[in-house]
Amino acid sequence: MAKPIMIQGTMSNAGKSFFSAGLCRIFRQDGYSCAPFKSQNMALNSYITAEGLEMGRAQAVQAECAGIQPSALMNPILLKPTTDTGSQVIVNGRPIGNMTAREYFRSKKEFIPDIMRSYRELAENHDILVIEGAGSPVELNLKQDDIVNMGMAKMAESPVILVGDVDRGGIFAQLVGTLNLLESDELSMIKGLVVNKFRGDKTLFNSGIEILRQRTNKAVLGVIPYIPCDIEDEDSLAERLENKITGIINIAVVKLPKMSNFTDFDVFSQFDGVSVRYVSRYQELENVDFIIISGTKSTISDMKWLRESGMETMIKKCVNKGNPVFGVCGGYQILGKKISDPSGVENGGNIDGMGLLDCETIFTEEKIQSQVNGKFLETEGFFNCLTGADFEGYEIHMGVTGNHGKILTSVGGTQKGNVYGCYVHGIFDGEVAERIVKRLYAEKNMTYSGDCTDRKTYKEKQFDILADGIRNNINMNILYKIIDRGIK
Repeated sequence: MAKPIMIQGTMSNAGKSFFSAGLCRIFRQDGYSCAPFKSQNMALNSYITAEGLEMGRAQAVQAECAGIQPSALMNPILLKPTTDTGSQVIVNGRPIGNMTAREYFRSKKEFIPDIMRSYRELAENHDILVIEGAGSPVELNLKQDDIVNMGMAKMAESPVILVGDVDRGGIFAQLVGTLNLLESDELSMIKGLVVNKFRGDKTLFNSGIEILRQRTNKAVLGVIPYIPCDIEDEDSLAERLENKITGIINIAVVKLPKMSNFTDFDVFSQFDGVSVRYVSRYQELENVDFIIISGTKSTISDMKWLRESGMETMIKKCVNKGNPVFGVCGGYQILGKKISDPSGVENGGNIDGMGLLDCETIFTEEKIQSQVNGKFLETEGFFNCLTGADFEGYEIHMGVTGNHGKILTSVGGTQKGNVYGCYVHGIFDGEVAERIVKRLYAEKNMTYSGDCTDRKTYKEKQFDILADGIRNNINMNILYKIIDRGIK
């Protein structure tokens, strides 16, 4: 039976997901069979397993770090926001419907048996489970029915490491304040503290470590600096979404209000001279080389936003100038002629799409969830270089799209001139991104001569960089002792 270690944070984006991923990698390097676990995740970035089940993308990345196949057992409850007050609720990899926040909080304890079944099955097959919390463990108005922070720690009888983000300031208030708001039985389960995202000379924080020890009577495992690694982040606060750097090649991803699976485009950032920027104002589309429209959890409302914000008009101007545009999943639906939701799968109604592709989408109650592989068919326009390119990825969508135009790939999609769309998340990984980058360079009468490491090899290297950064900056001996002793 696996021994657990739980990672909680003082707030969202304190670095729990990365720290958990790094630990999964370290434990694998040290010869342990390890698996990640997060009882409840709220994210619009998700992954489809080999069985066709949906889970949070962060746990899929953590599974990759651990060297195992992602499983929906690692994230038994996934909440995908559809509005400001409601989410699609996914249990054991399958959607069970939409709930308002009030409805979910009223019923979430009913999911504890599902959580514990998943947890026990993982525990029976691994040596260590790395459990990740969510947000802060001391949201006092939510603690009574908690199933993801201290509530989960109690169910798993797991020791807890508390992570604080020094870069955002107030590290003492974060860590000491969090501990002061815990109940006595919860406080005893916190076995160590980690100061995360330190910039500069760590020795300047030596006195800070001593202050934390004196104030909390807890072990300070270490101070982790900013680690220069490129690992996808499912959090909507991800720094890459704020990138404003201009490159030789400039790719603009339209930052839809309900954007999902933005990690689909991380692959482009590994190429020399390529800048990927997430844009929310139409003026930001000037002087870009390639426009991508991402997936979305609310296609009709995001289409309205594109129209009202002036983005739609600007995208069409860019197309007329010869810029290539590619839509993935919801972005594919948006590029078509019409989007209809007769059954109220999202919020009902219908709307004209951009009309840049000859296809129409009707939302149905059946959710498509599957891994796929295929190749590009004869491709026209700017990206004719993609003809014959192989890819693999996954589909996850509610809509069914009727294609009246030229088919893009062996598994569907549509193309027209320099506009392309399909449902496949991950389609740019592998040789597809490389072909696109080389074509964009050629358009500038330049030859791309940078690194073309394949995506899997590149990611493995980044996982090792993360693990080394953590291992070299925390006391692993203390951590292993905490895991071995448990909550004693």
